[in-house]
Amino acid sequence: MNERNQQGIDVELDQEVAMGHYSNMAIISHSSSEFIIDFVSVLPGLPKPKVCSRVILTPEHAKRLLLSLQENIARYESNVARIELQQPQGPHGFKRHGEA
Repeated sequence: MNERNQQGIDVELDQEVAMGHYSNMAIISHSSSEFIIDFVSVLPGLPKPKVCSRVILTPEHAKRLLLSLQENIARYESNVARIELQQPQGPHGFKRHGEA
């Protein structure tokens, strides 16, 4: 499956990746050269939560992701509904680690 993003780049998305992973927690850590985001699925009855996906970004791309998420959340809230946060797990609802 090929998709074209906003900048006109032809991106390939195979079927397995397109199915995605459910995540309700993210653990973010960083070093001087990269940000690491581990997406975790915490579900009742499972003995130990597992990382379902890890994304490694340069600091510049991490900031671009932040700005893009802010823009998309604002668009969502103006078109659908305000997102209310309940009992966050850490700052902004994410578990945060220091430098890796």
